[in-house]
Amino acid sequence: MLDDATCHALARELDEARRARRPIQSLTQRNANLDLVDAYRVMRAGIGLRVAQGEAVCGYKMGFTSQAKREQMKLHDPIYGMLTEHMRVEDVFRVSRCIHPRAEAEIAFIVGREIREPVDREEALSCIASVFAGIEILDSRYRDFKLFSLPDVVADNSSSSHFAISEDARAPGGLDMTRLRMRLLFDGEVRGEAESSAISGDPVQSLVQLSNMLCDEKQEIAAGSLILSGAATPAFPLAVGMTVKLEVTGLAPVSFRCVE
Repeated sequence: MLDDATCHALARELDEARRARRPIQSLTQRNANLDLVDAYRVMRAGIGLRVAQGEAVCGYKMGFTSQAKREQMKLHDPIYGMLTEHMRVEDVFRVSRCIHPRAEAEIAFIVGREIREPVDREEALSCIASVFAGIEILDSRYRDFKLFSLPDVVADNSSSSHFAISEDARAPGGLDMTRLRMRLLFDGEVRGEAESSAISGDPVQSLVQLSNMLCDEKQEIAAGSLILSGAATPAFPLAVGMTVKLEVTGLAPVSFRCVE
């Protein structure tokens, strides 16, 4: 296990890379003992730095929600990162805020009540107050967005960068969460298309998985938290001039323009 001073030093390095938009070498290339437990400690130390800079935590994002991807990475569970209000994009996304941004299609939830213990699928659904179409903008603080390990990803807040959600939400009643058709468009052209079942087989399961992981860490999900349930499509690179839009069956669409 890494000591606290080392975890905080690694968190500062990642935070400086994020703010300077300057990629760094992956942490495990220089810290071979960095494991998944320590990586979450680094991630939380990094979030602490962002809070000290005036940001407010507003929720969580899930990663590796695809069973095939978890098998490829030899994982039993997905991973998570944390979201802040500062990450929210409305109408315009400044590409220059990132190193190598990419967008992927998601289903987003607002949790209506606090979750302090693991929940099953039925309980998780009852906790969801509203559902949105969501686009997560990924970024990595590592060079070339490749050649890094799972602990590297988690330490880097699971590649979190920004997110956009539709302005109009709806209650989950009447929605078949496993059969929502999702289309991710770039400049009006469909680049990614999938059903919501691509997310953990059922995006509600992402909340089940998150409740288990956080409760293992003696953490809770606060009422009002935003949850990005994981990617239904691959992540596509963003560039200045693009307009990105996500359409989801039964939900209001969400879109933004990419500017310098």
